[in-house]
Amino acid sequence: MTSAMQQPERPVVAGIDRGPGHEDLVRFAAREAALHTRPLHIAHALELPLPGGSVSDEEESRSAAKASAQLVEHYERLARDEVPGLFVGGELIMGTAADGLIERSADAELIVIGHGGGGGFARLPLGSVSWQVATHAECPVIIVRPSETAERPDNRVVVGVDTDEVSLQALDMAYLEAGLRGARLDVVHCAFDVATSPTGAITTVPVDPTGVRSGQREFFDTELRRRRDRQPGVEVNLRIEHSSPGPLLVEASTGACLLVVGSRRRTGIRRLLLGSVSAAVLHTAHCPVAVVPVQRDS
Repeated sequence: MTSAMQQPERPVVAGIDRGPGHEDLVRFAAREAALHTRPLHIAHALELPLPGGSVSDEEESRSAAKASAQLVEHYERLARDEVPGLFVGGELIMGTAADGLIERSADAELIVIGHGGGGGFARLPLGSVSWQVATHAECPVIIVRPSETAERPDNRVVVGVDTDEVSLQALDMAYLEAGLRGARLDVVHCAFDVATSPTGAITTVPVDPTGVRSGQREFFDTELRRRRDRQPGVEVNLRIEHSSPGPLLVEASTGACLLVVGSRRRTGIRRLLLGSVSAAVLHTAHCPVAVVPVQRDS
């Protein structure tokens, strides 16, 4: 096909399946691709043998492959209607959904996928395909739950941050997304009244919340100034609270167009803590959630 948009190398990949909500997911992915001036790649997985069938049943396999190819073509047309001039391609992946998307993430700008009930890419419960892709993809992953997304969201991007490299990478993506949308950026940090011993273990030493908040605000003010030079038009609101991060980020996501979080690839308690926050956010956020990966610790 021809396109009015130049086709860059790294596409936005949308993992799709049949069922309610997938048309909204494709429309979201098409708009995201247009914002990034990237092509959109529609991907659907077909794993053989089919349930109740046999891979040796050639007629049944051909019928399933034809129906899947038609599904991809349907969503390609839908994406072109949503964003005229967008370069759109499609692919039928033979194999498991999670493995297919994770493999393609190495060459993708973004992956867009849904979550909630059933089978295939976006209808499996979070913790299966969606969770695997968000955990292991090499590019940012945006998880969309159309039923939980406001029909007319505020032009506002929310990012959850901490004072580490993981959060700063998430902050970079959030700034980019806010700049592309002309949106306000809400930077949310949850401060805890805990301290660490010289060995790094969590202790019960009392911490002055006022001093903690002051030091963290200074840190974030410095980081925000650095990014303001690159995105001078982005209005930023910094919010620091002593609260549990999961519920606070879910509350902040209400009415937003995107929530951005970082993904640590660590072992031990820090990974477990992040996992609980990520699970809470991905299961209950009121807007699409972007998960930004980082390299594993050496």
